[in-house]
Amino acid sequence: MQKAIIFDMDGTLFRTETILERALDEAFERLRSEGQWKGATPIDTYRNIMGVPLPVVWETLLPHHETAVREATDAYFLTRLVENIKSGNGALYPGVTELLEQLSAMGYTIFIASNGLIPYLEAIVSHYGLHDWITSTYSIEHIKTLDKSDLVAHIVTTYNIQDGFVVGDRLSDILAAKANDLVAIGCRFDFSQDDELRQADHIIDGLAEIPDILATRHVSR
Repeated sequence: MQKAIIFDMDGTLFRTETILERALDEAFERLRSEGQWKGATPIDTYRNIMGVPLPVVWETLLPHHETAVREATDAYFLTRLVENIKSGNGALYPGVTELLEQLSAMGYTIFIASNGLIPYLEAIVSHYGLHDWITSTYSIEHIKTLDKSDLVAHIVTTYNIQDGFVVGDRLSDILAAKANDLVAIGCRFDFSQDDELRQADHIIDGLAEIPDILATRHVSR
């Protein structure tokens, strides 16, 4: 039976805050220069909704703007995120590559399921050389419903996964695990919320804790 672990990307493997504020500032500076925004960049609002699909992000941050403005800002923001990654401004959480190498050696098939867009995810995987351990990376763009549970279901169906784990920092990751009868590991990292994490089967403060969970909880239940 295939042993699988499905990771979220933002706030789980990738330290999104290392490029988030920079790229968001760049996007809102563009809006300010076009007369479309006044005041400071709403970084705190974005942090509170971190993990939702980008269309929801711009509906929240730009609730009174036309769809065309939101879409243009979204495209520019994505460009800035990717360029910041390629420029080395981002960072993985400590021990990511060591963990992925260890999990691969233990016989686990590794996937990414993220609300991030395809170019963004590909930039991270490529820049940090994660292709060696990750079987496939899935974006919310692959699913019409834009629902993380449906995205994980797609991976489960495609690879005939009967048991495994979902690792993430937000409620959408935990619910995706439970909806697909997988074990939910919640990450108490930068964007996590304690009330959401309480619904996980396990809560970790660092990625190095994952192998201990696997050692004490057999995938075949």
